[in-house]
Amino acid sequence: MIKFLPLLAATALIATAADAAPTKKASAKSKKASRPPAAASRPVEVNPSPDARVVADWISASGDNRGLPYAVLDKKTASLILYDANGKPLDQVPVLIGIAAGDDASPGVGSKKLSDLGPAEKTTPAGRFLAKFGYAAGRQRVLWVDYTNSVAIHPIPADAAKKENRRGRMLSETPDDNRITFGCINVPRAFYGKHVQPVFQKKGGYVYVLPDTKPLEEVFPRLRVHNLAVQAAS
Repeated sequence: MIKFLPLLAATALIATAADAAPTKKASAKSKKASRPPAAASRPVEVNPSPDARVVADWISASGDNRGLPYAVLDKKTASLILYDANGKPLDQVPVLIGIAAGDDASPGVGSKKLSDLGPAEKTTPAGRFLAKFGYAAGRQRVLWVDYTNSVAIHPIPADAAKKENRRGRMLSETPDDNRITFGCINVPRAFYGKHVQPVFQKKGGYVYVLPDTKPLEEVFPRLRVHNLAVQAAS
């Protein structure tokens, strides 16, 4: 009998292990099943100006973006709101824009060197633009907004003059000092990498630049048509 005890003990241990294994596996499954679902991402809160809200509402209601992502840039508040193709806001950031106020680009400005531009020519033109990625001088990849007039969206250039204090201007609480570029639209570098590049990468998208002085309906004729249609239906 003593000779068989080790064998019986070993058999009992094997049986116990075999019975315990499913219990442990079931317990793991139970824990996995009881794990709470991941929390849904919170909607991004944006604070558009009245004009920016009018334009964003028109784009969403009319489908003017044609199934592409889009950005609404308000020059008066030096603020840009980025939307996905379905009109969901992704983020709102401060921007730097052209030194000179104005809604039209000077004739031939796109063919001039930056050093040849006069103060009045350094404007960020208003309008609706189909934006796509491409290369600028120095093989820098940028989101071209108005290629003809050399207006693009990109981060603050590394070679920007220190005396311009572009980063400080972008972070200031007032939009009064955000006019400093030659006409391009500078955005925060983190925003550019996180949102602009992946969102506009495949097919591009639209950029709506609100005017400084012109009426909205003059800059965006389709907005006027949309408003007339809404009035007629009401």
